[in-house]
Amino acid sequence: MKTKVLLVGALLLLALALAACQPAPTSQPAPECPTAAPCPECPACPSPEPPPEPVVKEVPFQELWAASPHNDAEAEAFNHWNEEDPAEVPVACANCHTTAGYQEYVATGAVANPIPAPAGTIQCVACHNEATATLTSVKFPQTYLPEGASEPVNVEITGLGNEARCMVCHQGRASKSTVDNRLAQFGEDLDPDAVPAPITDSQGNEVKLGFINIHYYPAGATLYGTQVKGGYEYDGKSYDWKFRHVEGIDTCIGCHNPHSLQVKVETCAQCHEGVSTVEDLRNVRMQGSLADYDGDGDVEESIDSELKGLQEKLYAALQEYAKTVAGQPLVYNPAAYPYFFADDNENGTADEGEKAYANWTPRLEKAAYNYQMSVKDPGAFAHNAKYMIQLMYDSLEDLNAKLGTIDMSAMHREDPGHFAGSTEPFRHWDAEGKVEAACVKCHQADGVPQFLENGATIKMPPSNGFMCTTCHNSEEWPARYVVTEVTFPSGAKLTFGGVDADGNPVADESNLCLLCHQGRSSTPSVNRALAGKDPETPDPTIRFSNIHYFAAGATLFGSEAQGAYQFDGKDYVGANTKHPINKCKDCHDVHALEVKLEACAACHGSASDPKDPKTYRLDTTDYDGDGDTSEGISAEVDAFAERLYAAIQAYAKAKGTPIVYNPAAYPYFFVDADEDGNPDVGERGPVSYNAWTPTLLKAAYNYQYYQKDPGAFTHNPKYVLQFLYDSIEALGGDTSGLTRPVTPAE
Repeated sequence: MKTKVLLVGALLLLALALAACQPAPTSQPAPECPTAAPCPECPACPSPEPPPEPVVKEVPFQELWAASPHNDAEAEAFNHWNEEDPAEVPVACANCHTTAGYQEYVATGAVANPIPAPAGTIQCVACHNEATATLTSVKFPQTYLPEGASEPVNVEITGLGNEARCMVCHQGRASKSTVDNRLAQFGEDLDPDAVPAPITDSQGNEVKLGFINIHYYPAGATLYGTQVKGGYEYDGKSYDWKFRHVEGIDTCIGCHNPHSLQVKVETCAQCHEGVSTVEDLRNVRMQGSLADYDGDGDVEESIDSELKGLQEKLYAALQEYAKTVAGQPLVYNPAAYPYFFADDNENGTADEGEKAYANWTPRLEKAAYNYQMSVKDPGAFAHNAKYMIQLMYDSLEDLNAKLGTIDMSAMHREDPGHFAGSTEPFRHWDAEGKVEAACVKCHQADGVPQFLENGATIKMPPSNGFMCTTCHNSEEWPARYVVTEVTFPSGAKLTFGGVDADGNPVADESNLCLLCHQGRSSTPSVNRALAGKDPETPDPTIRFSNIHYFAAGATLFGSEAQGAYQFDGKDYVGANTKHPINKCKDCHDVHALEVKLEACAACHGSASDPKDPKTYRLDTTDYDGDGDTSEGISAEVDAFAERLYAAIQAYAKAKGTPIVYNPAAYPYFFVDADEDGNPDVGERGPVSYNAWTPTLLKAAYNYQYYQKDPGAFTHNPKYVLQFLYDSIEALGGDTSGLTRPVTPAE
């Protein structure tokens, strides 16, 4: 062991010695770090491309739309379904209460699926898209069955502009056909005054007749009147068409700003004096609306007040009928569905706990529907007041057919003739869709201006009565058209203005009236139709010649116009211009058409009734020979006419074919073979008289003339007495006791 230790130590010493013998190390510098290549110089950052210009820098009309009812986020119209389960807008409502639904409906005609609620308000894209850009027609709830079709179709208004976008929704959700179809579900020949028995639906549930609601703001339905039948129109009645107002201001967007929805009051104020606010418009009453519609005796109040007066009367009638006929008192609440409630305590208020009205009869249903429409279109006074008046009047009349307690004697349904748009003179051509060229001048609102400009007329669509611009020149407003002279059917050129120093005719405003009130036949036209025919031989080729209606101008001008048939060898009086008041506008209110009785009474105060022109006399001559020289000249003329009709019937019978007259049915004279006083009826209806002789035709023409100018007795009584007398004489009738007026020497 000791030997090993010594060996290790020796080796250690040897190593140390060797190390000491080595040379000392020299100092070496540290190698340099390689230098990195310099960074390349970065190019300057490029400037960013300017953003593209927005297609629309500022949304047009955004502020107007944002403040409009279409964007009222708090409105019930956009929140009604939020709490439903599921929360969605049904397809039947989505087309008008959601933007997506409206877009889909306009593009495809239907909404396929409910829209999740809340769906938001009506946005710009609802009305501004490809589909609405080409929208020119709108279908309404009213349906009808076209000839040859098996399924009903909706009434469609075509040829529209941008207003079509409005009427997609503002048309209501019901119509006359809706009410009729609903009632039909409860059976045929329903008792109008009995509550129909319940029916069972397809799910086996019992269903009772309930209130049918037009829905809110059906302005389009009101505007287009009977063309879309938004109101309940009673069978056998005629109603006004679209209310035209004036050119360019007779559509939704013509009267309302399409974005704010506000009425363009500044436009209204151009014609309507005293209008500066929307409420001021409720004070307006036009010259074409001069009847006392609500029967309160006030024809100065606004048309809106007339509507409110009728509303009040209709509501009172509904309540009376509901209690006394239907057997359950009724009360109305315009703000609570379903609007009509059972007024159990009869306090006139829909109290909490009072249920929906249940005793609906067909008669009550129809009238209540119209009442609701009048309430839910608060702008009806401007949209189409006449149509709404007619609906309420007819509802009152129908309720009164059962009640018999409503005094309607002072109420009026129609306007004076020129503005009575629902009547036959303006509705006769509805089925054809065009007024014949020969009729346009006097039966279409634009007829007179067209005739005065061109000297002729062409076919035109029917109009809803006359307009202000029918007689007032729109280019020189409010001046009336200037008419120097008027050509009558006889060829005579006449004027109320007389002639100037050079013999030229002078214009007169009453000449405007003569354009239409001149008749359509004359002595020359009758002679042409009968030329070459034997006076006393019945000829089946002869057709009745009709003077037409209200030929007052021809009567007034007498022999100068030759409107009546003037027999050869007889003399006739000329124009009745010696009367101190002898022009149309002097005797008649040009808008209401009523006679200015105060002007008449100034001279006829001694008549038995100064307010009744029929009591006025010409002189003391007893023309009809009845010994009464105090009766009015009207009675004298009537007596002549009675003699003439008796002579017509006696003559016709003697010729082998008895005749009867009906003043209300074209062609007025009919065969009465059995002499029962009624027209004979053939396969095509009443048999027109077909055995005319020229003599009979002339006399019948004059009898019709007298019938169709109800004011003939005052327009030119001596002329009328003359041609009636001559007609009796020509037929061999009884003229004993009659005195033919003498034609005064010039």
